[in-house]
Amino acid sequence: MDIILNIQNLCKTYQSGGRTLTVLNDINFAIEAGSTMSIVGPSGSGKTTLLGLCAGLDRSSSGIVELNHIRLDNLSEDQRAHVRNQYVGFIFQNFQLLPTLTALENVMVPLELRGERNIRPRALELLDKVGLADRGHHYPAQLSGGEQQRVSLARAFSNSPKILFADEPTGNLDAETSEKVVKLLFDLNKEAGTTLVLVTHDLELASKTQRIIRIKGGSVIADKLTNPESTEHAGV
Repeated sequence: MDIILNIQNLCKTYQSGGRTLTVLNDINFAIEAGSTMSIVGPSGSGKTTLLGLCAGLDRSSSGIVELNHIRLDNLSEDQRAHVRNQYVGFIFQNFQLLPTLTALENVMVPLELRGERNIRPRALELLDKVGLADRGHHYPAQLSGGEQQRVSLARAFSNSPKILFADEPTGNLDAETSEKVVKLLFDLNKEAGTTLVLVTHDLELASKTQRIIRIKGGSVIADKLTNPESTEHAGV
């Protein structure tokens, strides 16, 4: 069993007005490569903070984060950025496309950062997969919310990540558009064999993953398989 993400005794605290604020307290879980998992919980429970620590966007106060067998908590910001660029894809609620770049250029960015060549055909192929082959020359402001999220999907998969973190990927979309984006996300993920970690408040979306971790007040209060028969794929 190949563990792609291993979290041990993870804590995150902040100093606020002379007091210590605990956002995450003693989080433990491991995720098997190729599996899908959701992190759910009420607003302010620490979901997005946890995702950021798992992805190396931020550093924990204590505990271990091991991504693809690399200890992130010992690394500098530049070293963590290198690990993210090599192994991680992101999808955000607010899309986070670069407004001055076209859809095609946005998809090409992770490949350019890796120093890869002949990247245009790969980016065009991904835009085609998300149904936007004819919109590559458009800028984000010229695209609908659903189209922007599809561009961000193509961008997330462009560097063939080992693990994909999606933070409320349908949070800014209407129900019909959400359904299309979710189908694309799971189809692309399955095709690529990527590990998927979703943060969502949408329990229907969460139920599409093999495992759901529920957090409240910065602690894990439940960790369940959505399909008990899929234990061998669910990273437990």
